[in-house]
Amino acid sequence: MDTMLCAVLYGVRDVRVERFAAPNIQPDEVLVHVTRVGVCGSDVHYYTEGRIGDFVVDSPLVLGHEAAGVVVEVGSQVERVQPGDRVAIEPGYPCRKCFYCKAGRYNLCPDVTFMATPPVDGAFCEYVAWPQDFVFRLPESMTDDEGAMMEPLSVGLWAVERGGVRPGDAVAVFGSGPIGLLTLQAARAAGATTLIAVDVEDFRLEHARRLGATHTFNDRNGTALRQIRQVVGPLRGLPERYRGVDVAFETAGSLITTRNAVAAVRAGGVAVLVGLPPQSMVELDLVSAASREVDIRGMFRYANRYPPAIALTEAGRVDLASLVTHHFPLAEVEEALVFASEHKGEALKVMVDVAP
Repeated sequence: MDTMLCAVLYGVRDVRVERFAAPNIQPDEVLVHVTRVGVCGSDVHYYTEGRIGDFVVDSPLVLGHEAAGVVVEVGSQVERVQPGDRVAIEPGYPCRKCFYCKAGRYNLCPDVTFMATPPVDGAFCEYVAWPQDFVFRLPESMTDDEGAMMEPLSVGLWAVERGGVRPGDAVAVFGSGPIGLLTLQAARAAGATTLIAVDVEDFRLEHARRLGATHTFNDRNGTALRQIRQVVGPLRGLPERYRGVDVAFETAGSLITTRNAVAAVRAGGVAVLVGLPPQSMVELDLVSAASREVDIRGMFRYANRYPPAIALTEAGRVDLASLVTHHFPLAEVEEALVFASEHKGEALKVMVDVAP
């Protein structure tokens, strides 16, 4: 394993599969032979745009951060895993010393190292060296695909945590892509009983129904807000202005869904911004939100969610396997990125098979 293959992004729509030296591990690191990597929306944005906000691809970058694999070597200080263990890789590790790390909110660490975020290379390669603290052993019952899905499931679990979903709540999820569908399942696992999914693709709404959505609305005609209020109005017996769900999640990353998520919340409810719109400045009806005491909560990645994600999957409380709709080999990473970008009417999670 002196060398390895990597799929490297050199610029907008320019990915090349090349051979590089395999990484050397530090005493507290493990070397993972990568088997599966999910294609994330951020990978697609870097491929098609070359940047996400202030993060700009100005030098060659390996994409991919939803990864699973097999441990092949461990450092001298490693105790948690051993060679041969199948693992999921949490793609970000913090400094472990700052205020946020010590408070348990290490996702807010100002010195976090995160895969596939310039200038840190990701997992579209055969081997990855990573700290043992952020590598998690997978149960035998879990597949490599499911192991790679621990990352987006952790996003969904953190969204539900940020939203404070409680048993019996009514929730609305705007966007039924992989993150939206995983947030929907996380809300159901937390006890929500009215689960509303909103999208503009019937293909994705069909999956939402199968995964537990009690109501699905295609918002191509812009009527989702009215339909949501009609569904949840009788739950509380509230007047029109005060009707809405207890918690709304924006997972599509668009301007209209951001506005709708805030507007869909009842007085005193919570709107969680999971996805991020392309523009940093978004017009919102803040007077309405403030007068109704709507909490608007941001979220950034997740913290301490991999263990519960693995536990929920092992217990059969979430369905990840059916979200993986397409596979591509490592040599066809560029094709995988294009497919994920251009075939949203038939693709959910696109997976790259780095190793069989």
